[in-house]
Amino acid sequence: MLKNSKRKGMLKIIAPILVVLAGISISWAIVVHRPPLKSQISESEVPLVQVIQVEPQTVKLNIRSQGVVVPRTEIDLVPEVAGQIIRLHPSLVAGGFFEAGDILVTIDPRDYDYAIAQARARIAEAERQVMMEEAQSEQARNEWHSLGEGQPSALTLREPQLAEARAKLKAAQADLTKAHLQRSRCEWRAPFAGRVREKHIGLGQYVQLGEKLARLYAIDVVQVRLPLATDQFAYLDVLLDHRNSKQETGPKVILSTEFAGALRHWEGRIVQAEGALDEETGLLHAVAEVKDPYAVKLDQPPLMPGLFVKAEIEGREQTDVFILPAGTVNASHEALLVDEKDHLHIRRMNILRSEPDRVLVKGGLNAGDRVVISGIQIPVEGMKVRTEIIAPGQKSETPVLDTSMPDAIP
Repeated sequence: MLKNSKRKGMLKIIAPILVVLAGISISWAIVVHRPPLKSQISESEVPLVQVIQVEPQTVKLNIRSQGVVVPRTEIDLVPEVAGQIIRLHPSLVAGGFFEAGDILVTIDPRDYDYAIAQARARIAEAERQVMMEEAQSEQARNEWHSLGEGQPSALTLREPQLAEARAKLKAAQADLTKAHLQRSRCEWRAPFAGRVREKHIGLGQYVQLGEKLARLYAIDVVQVRLPLATDQFAYLDVLLDHRNSKQETGPKVILSTEFAGALRHWEGRIVQAEGALDEETGLLHAVAEVKDPYAVKLDQPPLMPGLFVKAEIEGREQTDVFILPAGTVNASHEALLVDEKDHLHIRRMNILRSEPDRVLVKGGLNAGDRVVISGIQIPVEGMKVRTEIIAPGQKSETPVLDTSMPDAIP
């Protein structure tokens, strides 16, 4: 009885130990004999990115700006004499056209005709006085010589009186010239072919000397002042007006605006840069000119003063430039490239210029490089990718995020 009790006690102690050992053996067998894990990611799990294959190009870096059309020549019609207006040119109305030499305003000339007659009368009187003094001077000379008493004095020969009479004659002649000049100013002739912007007078009105009668502008050339940042002049063949500098023709500029329900275009040239920077903005204005803006052209309205226009200025040619879609380069000037083994790399770009729809790169790329344009949200240096080549001009499905990129695999 005692022996059986001892056996049962030993079994209670050994049994749990045997169970634990059996469990360990079974677990070890499972670990040792399980199939090996896959060491590689399946092909379907590798990110697919869209890439473009870039080649260097020669491009013109055009500059965009905007401004308001103004006449190159604009003046106020101001009379040089006072009087009543007796005649106005039929075209002297707001918007009217006139030719060079047209008499636009005629002032009553009668007062000035009277001044001419009076000046002529004074000349006749002065001439008579000169003749009398010359005769008296000659008579005094003869009388002196008849006495034989040496050389006569100037007073004896009445030379001062003769000089005074001759001076009065010259003054009278000058008065006549001035009277004719004043008479000619009664007719105001247009100095150029142009158009009337404003009119401030009417027929029969009395006008004063220097009063503003109308405002006129020439229609041979119009100008547009185009504000530019100083660094933009690096892309333009525009001389900054060094002393004695000469430039035959400046770069071409295309002006455009919406007019009469359609987009209109005019071609001109940059003729100069202004002489000082704008004190408020720090910008320098380039001046564009368009010749003969009122020439009759099919389906083309005149380029009228006051129009707000956009301008695209032809820039210098740049070689070895790579063109990337907008969004390809991030704020840190970095882009994603895929090497020949389909590994992703982060490369810094030398940005020549950024535009709304594209980025121009001068350095950081080589011919044939594959640049990622979409398909990846979190780029990691060295990661494996699959590629889909997108033809130039074809739009990608998902743009590359413009965020900071990790430097390497963590």
